[in-house]
Amino acid sequence: MTIPLLDPRPLSVINVGVDSFLASVREAGGTALDTEWRPPGDGDPALAWAVAMLAPDPADPQAPGSRIDRANALAVERIVSSQPVLVDVAPHAREVWPDLGRTLLHAGAPVAWDDMCGPMQGSMIGAVLYEGWAATPDEARGRLAKGEFPFAQCHDRGAVGPMSGIISASMPVFVVENRAHGNLAYTNMSEGIGRVLRFGANGPDVIARLKWIENTLAPTLRAAVKSAGGIDLKSIQAQALLMGDEAHSRNAAGTLQFLAAVSVALAKSPVEPQATYESLKFIADNSQFFLNLSMVSAKATMDAAHGIADSSVVTAIARNGRTTAVRVSALGPAWFQAPSDNPVGLFFPGFTQEMANPDLGDSAICETAGFGGFSLAASPALVQLVGGTVAQAVEYSREMADITVARNPGLTLPNLDFAGSPCGIDVRKVVDTGIRPVLTTGIAHREAGVGQIGAGIVRTPLACYTQALRALAATFDIR
Repeated sequence: MTIPLLDPRPLSVINVGVDSFLASVREAGGTALDTEWRPPGDGDPALAWAVAMLAPDPADPQAPGSRIDRANALAVERIVSSQPVLVDVAPHAREVWPDLGRTLLHAGAPVAWDDMCGPMQGSMIGAVLYEGWAATPDEARGRLAKGEFPFAQCHDRGAVGPMSGIISASMPVFVVENRAHGNLAYTNMSEGIGRVLRFGANGPDVIARLKWIENTLAPTLRAAVKSAGGIDLKSIQAQALLMGDEAHSRNAAGTLQFLAAVSVALAKSPVEPQATYESLKFIADNSQFFLNLSMVSAKATMDAAHGIADSSVVTAIARNGRTTAVRVSALGPAWFQAPSDNPVGLFFPGFTQEMANPDLGDSAICETAGFGGFSLAASPALVQLVGGTVAQAVEYSREMADITVARNPGLTLPNLDFAGSPCGIDVRKVVDTGIRPVLTTGIAHREAGVGQIGAGIVRTPLACYTQALRALAATFDIR
């Protein structure tokens, strides 16, 4: 039974708490606005205490929080000053990592064969077929299940890969140098859309395309990069934000700029015309081609901010289709992980939420550098694909400023009066506010080879950050 309001005046309520309070107000004829507020430390007194103890103390420069603030300022300085430049296309991954052997690199944190999602297992099978280590999918599956091919994480090799993120010995890789700090980063090459390896497809058409990438596209782009003397990826990303990309789920502007750069470079290179034509057409037909380059640019940037003592800045977010994991600058190679959520968004005709795989891929490295969900205000066009409104997109970018250390003045957002994109996710702020970093993402079908079935928004699990905060607090003997 609904009890009428005693006061006849219109009732407007901001609800902080359980949904039943919100529903009761609305049933009684009032209007109510819900909030996503959580108590500090997600209601855990020990975590709330850790948050308080890690807060800066203006009166004590040696207090844990004061030390963290100084370390975070250095981390953000390295992020903002980074200059990622595409300097080479290695013909084969084994030339970058001579010890790679039959190791298969994948996205996300470590995961065993039996625990892998369908798309990643399908991608592993495809890589084994591509390398010629098995003659049939069944043979490849059997050998993978027996543990004949070691697995490793892309991130542990200074690399990133979209969706399943598979890199094997014969695959060509982009090589990016952070010219401000000297570190290198790597990624595989975009296969286009449709039936592709990163979504678990492994048929003859997929293998043939991978061989074409190895034998035609990679050498052509290598010649272009050498002819150009390197391609500045950060400048492309910065301009793309002004042209409607957020440099994660939408890369139309970035791809066009990259296409222009390599076209000019190829015009003065000795590459034969047919290879040039095929390569340029492949890029022109794939508006997401620049995604891999945006990812590796972010990886080169964030690796420069990793390994800073006392820093609470998140330097990587990665998903393996089962768990989402984060790394923190001061905490070395440790992954702090929790079960991945399913992205929520819009689905292509014939597909539903129930068909979606949990979040997948290394592409969330873009968000750690200030792109993707953190720059969603720059991309009203993307809202049509992921769902929501332009106002919500703007609000996401504003909200992310509440959990970051600074804004990047080199990456500006027109719809926020050209404010810089938020960068430097601070574990302390995430746990204190309960605001979880938001990611833009493609949605993969849970079965291998079906491919992308939609696009949407997902937030990283709060448990990743609470674990990281506990580990950070322990380094200061706060327990």
